[in-house]
Amino acid sequence: MKKILLVEDDKQDQALYKRYLSQHMGHERLEFIEAATGEEARSQFLVHRPDCVLLDYKLPDADGLDVLAELLLLAPPKSLCVVIVTGGGNEALAVRALNNGALDYLVKQQFDAALLYKTVLHAIEKNEWRQYEARYHNEVRAVNQQLRESLDALIETRQEIILKNAQFVAANVELAATNVELARSNRDLDNFVYAASHDLKQPVNNLRGLFDELRRSATFHDPEETEVLRLVDASLLDLHATITDLAATVQAERTLGGPVPEPVALAELVAEVVAALGPQVQALQARVHTDFGALPGLPYVRSTLRTILLNLLGNALKYCHPGRAPQVWLRTAWAAGQPVLEVQDNGLGIDLARHGAELFQLFHRFHPHSAPGTGVGLFLVNRLVQAQGGHIEVTSQEGQGTTFRLYLQGPA
Repeated sequence: MKKILLVEDDKQDQALYKRYLSQHMGHERLEFIEAATGEEARSQFLVHRPDCVLLDYKLPDADGLDVLAELLLLAPPKSLCVVIVTGGGNEALAVRALNNGALDYLVKQQFDAALLYKTVLHAIEKNEWRQYEARYHNEVRAVNQQLRESLDALIETRQEIILKNAQFVAANVELAATNVELARSNRDLDNFVYAASHDLKQPVNNLRGLFDELRRSATFHDPEETEVLRLVDASLLDLHATITDLAATVQAERTLGGPVPEPVALAELVAEVVAALGPQVQALQARVHTDFGALPGLPYVRSTLRTILLNLLGNALKYCHPGRAPQVWLRTAWAAGQPVLEVQDNGLGIDLARHGAELFQLFHRFHPHSAPGTGVGLFLVNRLVQAQGGHIEVTSQEGQGTTFRLYLQGPA
């Protein structure tokens, strides 16, 4: 909801402005606050903190520019959105208004509903962007300060590292000599273990045979003696297994290798992404359907494809339709020699006639009141797909859902 403060002493003009703005704001809900004097304007501003002030230049008790100056003192820096309305086309007055802090101006009897709407909307958007930019610059300044402090610490640390490097070089020379000695000792130890395990096999086998013969031929009447025999038998088995394992360990060859490149298994990757989005999926009772029969896997940078899916599935959940549980379908296909991944949802949809040209632009959002966000997700997805030589096609219908067709690689 946007709050508009109408500072106008003419009731007919107030009613006209409200009607004009209500006709063109579409789905945007408006709340109008009225003031007929400069004093009322200040009071209402403090209570309601409006998103935009439509300020008449001539008021019964004050000059519009004086009221503007007072409102600037009441609002945080670079956060006041004011459109001055004058009764005549005085360019000098307009320049003064803009120089004193107004974002735009209108001349009475020279604007219609569309112009009023566009002027107010542009002023609000400009003010919101200005506030976003101010927050961004404050964050940058904070980061720069941290970087400067970190740089000072790094310089001090660098001096310590230079001093220690000489010690490390000397230690490395000593360590290299020690490694040579350790390698020789390890070879000797391996030879000893192999010889010992090999030489002990026969005595242990002899003990095993003697024990079996003893157990076969001897008679024991004490129950405790039977338990002792069982323990001896178990100990002999453990000793035999230990010696056998020692010999096998010494003889085993150690091989080095790395993972072999292979196609990304889409079903496995989607399951991983859905698991990462588990809390949202459960909270919304969402369902994700897959059909990868045409293309179960494909060669791709796995982390990149995971980021793409995480953004598209995350958007499908974030911008779901409030009247139904989210449903998302993922399919693969081949088209013109290119692997295609299709992601379809039943969410809010996008007005492509209005937003199609800016769909993948940075910081552009199409449902800003449905969920928080920065307008970076689709931009990032498009850049990642294009980096691999691919492109994205989008179809959408407001209130029904959106389908993204990702041509993941260039034509064969």
